[in-house]
Amino acid sequence: MISIYTQIEQGKAWINKYRGNLPVFACVLGFTETALIPGISAAGSTPEDRKYTACADAEFLYYGAAHQPHYSLPPLTAGASPVLISRAVVEALQIPVYLFNAGLPQFPAIPAIDLGGSLAKCVSTGKAMELATVKHLLEQGMIWGDRLAAEVPQSYVILSECVVGGTTTALAVLTALGIDAIGKVNSSHPICNHQQKWEIVQSGLQKIPHNSHPLEIVAAVGDPMQVVVAGMAIAASRRSGVILAGGTQMLAVYALTTAISQTLNLFWQPTEVIVGTTRWVAEDPTGETVDLALSLDKISKTQGTNPPLLSTQLSFANSRYPQLQAYEQGFVKEGVGAGAACIAAYLYQNWSQSQLLAAIEDQFQRLTQSKI
Repeated sequence: MISIYTQIEQGKAWINKYRGNLPVFACVLGFTETALIPGISAAGSTPEDRKYTACADAEFLYYGAAHQPHYSLPPLTAGASPVLISRAVVEALQIPVYLFNAGLPQFPAIPAIDLGGSLAKCVSTGKAMELATVKHLLEQGMIWGDRLAAEVPQSYVILSECVVGGTTTALAVLTALGIDAIGKVNSSHPICNHQQKWEIVQSGLQKIPHNSHPLEIVAAVGDPMQVVVAGMAIAASRRSGVILAGGTQMLAVYALTTAISQTLNLFWQPTEVIVGTTRWVAEDPTGETVDLALSLDKISKTQGTNPPLLSTQLSFANSRYPQLQAYEQGFVKEGVGAGAACIAAYLYQNWSQSQLLAAIEDQFQRLTQSKI
């Protein structure tokens, strides 16, 4: 149920170390006005829908289908929100969930921890956030990474995200850090809109100095989630395992974590950190996820320090719901820590494909019935 694509021996060692342990699940919510560009993302049918995707996903993750939502899950071009996958696992395994507001247009209708951040302006501006805000969010990330890890000293922390348009900010941050990421990131579209992403990113990158400090890069072309999760990963890795839960967004966070730790001389333990996603991301024919993961050692002073990239082998090919089958056509792919949640289900209780599918379909059925 798990495939390892890079740093195979390190990935196996991580799995063996944390097998049988219950993690904690953190989701960092953020927003970039990049999400408002028509066609940039399929995580919400319209730009207006996409303003509320993070709030809706967080509410469903926390409360489940029985709750009458303040923010309903937005209509998608095709498919169903990946939060159905994450909720199925955290509910069944009773994994503790922590939600963080790193910078949203509005407050979510859940007991989220407010980190005092701000939403990001569009990448194309080259002025996404104030540098002071980015520094503050890094500090908050490190404080909370330490607190989360203290809850599971013998286990691991799942660090997930919900940022619509986040693969575009990922492309921007990776490129600014010196990684050749053009044409390699993923998207919620079945065929990645690489040209559109690159034009937006290029516009922003032209407005910032070459060889900028990692925090200046985030302030210029990043989003608030990225620096929070980087801080969390640095601090949490000192005392527990870490899954960076996502695809190319979390590869960008790993690269940022490496760059920040080196630039600011912050101790962390990269061998405790893996990137966990879905096979729809890892094997996306319209991206180059594995190649991107392998290229991250260019940032480090030590060669061979790219992260282990793992994915769940969950399949929706035999699902009775067309909205879930859409994942097999390349829609949605990942989000809200869906892939890492499935990895956790396998590690903790050895869940099979049939168990995962049944739990996720049950969530979808309950959601559908709640709307009747």
